[in-house]
Order: sequence, then structure tokens, then C-alpha cells
Amino acid sequence: MDISQWEERYRSQARAGEDFGAAPAALVTRFAGTLTPGRVLDLACGTGRNALWPAQKGWQVTAVDGASAAIDLLRGRAREMGLAVEAEVADLEKFEYCIEPAAWDLICICYYLQRDLFEVAKRGLVPGGVIISIVHLSDPGEAATEHRLLAGELAGYFRDMEILHQFEGQPNDPTHQRPVAEIVARRRKPA
Repeated sequence: MDISQWEERYRSQARAGEDFGAAPAALVTRFAGTLTPGRVLDLACGTGRNALWPAQKGWQVTAVDGASAAIDLLRGRAREMGLAVEAEVADLEKFEYCIEPAAWDLICICYYLQRDLFEVAKRGLVPGGVIISIVHLSDPGEAATEHRLLAGELAGYFRDMEILHQFEGQPNDPTHQRPVAEIVARRRKPA
């Protein structure tokens, strides 16, 4: 889907009174919960389910999405919860958001695939920083697509990092049914 389709999807869900309070991805709570709170960047954040949880835990959160309707919903939810979340509208595919090098303790890219974003995100981590990525997989025998990876592909983007978690299969997330690839990787500290 392009950004205009996401805009309409979020607006129609808001008009229908849909609850945007879905729990954060289990992978985010499992690993971010073990880290000392610092700066977290949630890329393609949608309405913020993976941004609000770390904000509740004392993280300094920046959330970015190309859909202004999603960011508006996120800002409203953060206000209602009394949370400080910096939420920005930016088209990641056009690199409208500049990821500062060596600035983030945690970067989350959940249920979003932009292959050329991985390298930029890795450079955005402080030494010892962690990236969490969850991406849908292509069906067996199906070619990789713009929005789905082949089995084994995600790990290849993180070979130069310390792998803390790697999984492919059915997601532990009730909002997603398609098989996923998950990775949690730490940027190595200089020797």
C-alpha cells in the first residue's frame, strides 16, 4: 500500500471507532524490557503500539510514520496517557527522516519492509544498541516482494551484528497471521 492508502485506512478505522490500543509486539516488550531505558526510534510506527509501551517504561521515544492520520492518532493517545512521545510524519522511502548516526539505544522496525533502511538504521545505533525487526515472509515457492522477504533473508542484513534472537514462522502477535522473520541484533562495541 502507498501512503495515501494507509491514510485512508487509519481515517476509516478512526471513524469506525476502532480501538488502536493493541498491545505492543511481544518481541518488543521481551527485549526492550531487558534494556536500560534510553533513546528509542520506532520506524513505520503506525498508531504507536510499539512506541507508547517504551514511553511508559521511561524511554525517550521518537516515532516516525508516513501517514499523518496515524501520527495524529498516536499523538492523541500519548496525550491521553500523559506520555511524552516525539511523533513525526515522514516518508521513509523518500528518506524524509534522517536517522542520526550512533544516536539510538534501540530502533524498532516492526511489520515494515524497506530493505535499504536496514543499513541506515544499523548506523543509527550507539555501540551496544539494539535493533528489533519483524517482517512478513513470502509463502514457500513465492518470490520475494516489495513487502515480504524470503526465508533466511532478514538475517543476512545483520551478519555484522551480534544476533540476540532470530526466528521464522508464525508470529506471536494476534494482529498478524502471515509468517514472519524476526531478528534482534546488537551493534558491537569497538574492541
